[in-house]
Amino acid sequence: MHIHILGICGTFMAGIAQLAQQKGFRVTGSDENVYPPMSTQLEQAGIKLTSGYDPSQLEPRPDMVIIGNAMKRGNPCVEKVLNDKIPYTSGPQWLAEAILADKTVIAVAGTHGKTTTSSIVAWLLEYAGHNPSFLIGGVVSNFGVSARYTKSPYFVVEADEYDSAFFDKRSKFVHYHPTILLCNNLEFDHADIFASLSEIQKQFHHVIRTVPGNGKIIYPKNDAALNETLQMGCWTPTETFGAGEESDWYATNINEACSAFDVMYKNKFCGRVEWSLLGRHNVQNALAALASIHAAGIDASKVIPGLSEFISPARRMQIRGEINGITIYDDFAHHPTAIETTIAGLRARVGNARIFSVMELRSYTMRCGYHKDTLAASLHDSDSVYLYRSNDLLWDLDPVVKQLKKPAYAIDSVAEIIEKIKQDAKPGDHILVMSNGSFEGIHEKLLKSL
Repeated sequence: MHIHILGICGTFMAGIAQLAQQKGFRVTGSDENVYPPMSTQLEQAGIKLTSGYDPSQLEPRPDMVIIGNAMKRGNPCVEKVLNDKIPYTSGPQWLAEAILADKTVIAVAGTHGKTTTSSIVAWLLEYAGHNPSFLIGGVVSNFGVSARYTKSPYFVVEADEYDSAFFDKRSKFVHYHPTILLCNNLEFDHADIFASLSEIQKQFHHVIRTVPGNGKIIYPKNDAALNETLQMGCWTPTETFGAGEESDWYATNINEACSAFDVMYKNKFCGRVEWSLLGRHNVQNALAALASIHAAGIDASKVIPGLSEFISPARRMQIRGEINGITIYDDFAHHPTAIETTIAGLRARVGNARIFSVMELRSYTMRCGYHKDTLAASLHDSDSVYLYRSNDLLWDLDPVVKQLKKPAYAIDSVAEIIEKIKQDAKPGDHILVMSNGSFEGIHEKLLKSL
C-alpha cells in the first residue's frame, strides 16, 4: 500500500512516516521546504521526499494521502486530493486505526513537559525490557529517533491538544483512546485555535471520556484547571502526583539542583533518583512517568535506577557548545511557565554565575501578546535578557523591558542580538536561548561570533 504524506517534515508527521514505513507501507511525502533534522531522518530511512506541493507528486495515484494539520484549502495537492476523490485522512486518525488499535496506549498530555515525560516513559519501558513503540514530538536521545514501531504491546505517544487537520478540528489526542492518560498540567496556549482555557478543557474532557474503566488517569493533585476538567466527568480510576503527602506519588529529600530525590508512593519509599536533569519541573516529570509505568503493571522501584541513564531530549536544556568559557544552551521553552522553570533549572546548575536569557517569541500565542503581562516575571531570575523584536510580533516589547529590574533589551535583528551579547559576555557566563523555532540559527552564529 502506498501512503503519501503532505507536510511530512513536521515532527509529528515525520514520526507518522517512520511508523508507516516500519510497518511495511510504501511511504513518500512532501513539504513546503524539505528541511532537517526531520528530512535527514526520513532520507536515512529511505523515504522519498518532494519539495513543494506540485500536484504531479500525486501521480500515479497513492492509495492513501495523510494530510498534516498545517495544510489548508487552496493548497494544490489538497485540491487535487479532493477533486480526484483520493482517499485521505489525518495523521492522528491514521495512527489510531493503523497502529494503536491493538496496543496499550500510554498518552502523555499537558501544556508543558510532554516531550520530556513521554521520553522518560519510553525509556523506562525499554529499561524494563518491553521494547516499546513510540511517537514523540522530538528526538528521544536514548533512541536517536522520534518514532519507532515494534511488536511490543506498549505504545507511548506524546498527546498534543492541537487540532488534527483542516477537516477535523478535534484535538489530536481525542483519536488515541489511551489506556493510561497522563495529564502533566493545563494552562492556556495555542491562541490561534483556542479562544479560552475553557475550550482547551473541553478537549481534555473529550479525551478523558475515552479512557476505559480498567485504565488509569494520572494528574498533578494541585492543578486547578485539571481538577475542574475532571469534575466535568470521569469514569476511570485516578492517581495523583507532586503535591507532597496528599498525592499518591511525591518526592522527598530533594537536593538543591533537584537532580537527586527520593520517590514515595502512598507514603512508602520506592527508591532514590540520581540523574542528569535539573529543576523541580523535571522532578514532577519523573514522578508522572513512574506513575504511568506503575499503571502499566510494572514495578516502579525496579526501573528507578534506569533514570540515571536517561538523556534529556534534544532542545531541552541542550548544550550547543562552549567557547572561551561561555556556554550556550538551546531550549524549547516558549510559554511563561516553561520559561520560568527552565531558567530555574539552569540557575540550580550554575549557582551565582551569570545567565543571559535570549528569547524568540515565535508561537502565535506569544506573538499576539496573550502572555505579555506575565513574560517579565518569568524572566526574573536572569542576569540579562535579550528579546527578539521580529517583524511579525503584534505587540510592543518595551513595557516588558521596563518591568525587568536588570539589563534587558528588545532588539530588532538576530545579528544585533549576537553583537550585543558579544560585547556583554565574559568567561563563566551561560547563554540560554529559548524558542520553539530555529531562531535563524542563532546558536551556531553565537558560537562562531564568540
